[in-house]
Amino acid sequence: MEIKVYKDTVTAAQSICDTKLELPIEAEMLIPDYLPQVFKIVKCFVHLVVLQKQVTAGRLTVDGYLRCVLYYQSEADESLCQAEQKLPFTKQVDIKPGDWGTATVLVSGETEYVNCRAVNQRRVDVRGAFALSVAALAEAQSEIITALSGSGIQQRTTALTGSRTVGAQEKLFTAEETITFDAPPEIILSTQCTGAVSETKLIAGKAVLKGEIRAEVVYRTAPGHELIHTVRQIPFNEILEIEGADEECQCFAVVQPTGCTITAGTGEEEGENTISATALLYAKVYRPVEYLAVSDAFSTECETELTQQQVVLEETADVFTQQVETVTAGRLPDENARIIDVMATPLPMEVIEQEGEAVLRGRVMAHLLCVNALDEIECYDKVCEYTLPHRYQRPAADVIAQCYPSVSSVAARRAGEETSAAIVLTVRGMISFRTARTVLADVACTGPLDRSDGDIALRIYFAQAGDELFDIAKRYAASPNAISEANDLAGDVVEEACRLLIPSAG
Repeated sequence: MEIKVYKDTVTAAQSICDTKLELPIEAEMLIPDYLPQVFKIVKCFVHLVVLQKQVTAGRLTVDGYLRCVLYYQSEADESLCQAEQKLPFTKQVDIKPGDWGTATVLVSGETEYVNCRAVNQRRVDVRGAFALSVAALAEAQSEIITALSGSGIQQRTTALTGSRTVGAQEKLFTAEETITFDAPPEIILSTQCTGAVSETKLIAGKAVLKGEIRAEVVYRTAPGHELIHTVRQIPFNEILEIEGADEECQCFAVVQPTGCTITAGTGEEEGENTISATALLYAKVYRPVEYLAVSDAFSTECETELTQQQVVLEETADVFTQQVETVTAGRLPDENARIIDVMATPLPMEVIEQEGEAVLRGRVMAHLLCVNALDEIECYDKVCEYTLPHRYQRPAADVIAQCYPSVSSVAARRAGEETSAAIVLTVRGMISFRTARTVLADVACTGPLDRSDGDIALRIYFAQAGDELFDIAKRYAASPNAISEANDLAGDVVEEACRLLIPSAG
């Protein structure tokens, strides 16, 4: 007796890395001669910029830098000034051994603490720590049984649905546009950028991505505390090479600005400046797949030995762009403080579980720049939480979230003794479900079927609603089709309680 086994190769998902690292913040910031000297340190921000993620030779390498932005009050006229410095880093972590295909690498982080001390009027000592989170999910090839035949074998099949990554690509690019100011800036304090991909087109081996980078420039035109905001949209049109991509695939794409510079115009172009935004473009191309796998089997002629295995599939469940507003309110430590500006920093999002459903929760920190009664600039911080309206009927552990929150707008106001800040965020994300299914890895015939009760030609089984014919047939080593025909059943599941005749398979 011999059972023929037919197999196929499927793409299964596995977590190959999930770790947290600490990046030390150690910098000696020198204030350039063209900037005013330091009178008082107001605030130091640390932003994570990831430039490259690579999985090679059993290791995951992350390259980037921490961008330290220092806001201080000048000594001469007590105006708000800014200086910054980049702290490059390269981190390597071990990954799970194996022959992995395309990997999805998620890197995020937030400042644990940062302390600044003015050594003198031109030198600031910065010390702190930054928490870096690194997670990677990769695809591997796994064999499943798709069909069985011979030796009276009966089989139960199940459909495995998922998504197979065709390719993922990152590209660092620069986009430029002209920008004019109503009055020449005395000093530019910040260029905060956000970006969005508005159009995606897949052609043979390529992803064509169009979109805009929104740059908000904050500057002063004269000494003092009056800050001016101006916004410029910078369009981009980029092509990413992704082997295997075609019009039948689907694409998730985001753009993450990494820096922005403004170059003053000269000569005939005086007054017309150039704003250059550098950004990292990420595209993941995938296609839905469905496999048919044998999950259980038995024979009406021989004893069988089953070997089971667990296959983990990743399936894209949701791609979204969601706006959400959150408000924080309270009293300021100085009741006489006057708000001169407000900023916000989005923090990494997480998947939590509420009432058995997975929910996306995020945090954002509001920074209120205020002038106190002594005419000194202070920064007051407030963290607030928000949740997205999307709810997924899965345990949080089975949900993979690629989320990219950015601040669309922020505004602050005072009403009596209360001060409030309203923050509008745009979250772009891709949600995948990780599903583990148990299927057969192998089936073997171990000898003739022992039928000690072979004289019984017909049995009666009292079935309940919801019973499956395959389970009943397996119990008696009978053919499910024979049971169905003997009882004139239409489907594979018993619809209501009844008596079933079980024909002998002997």
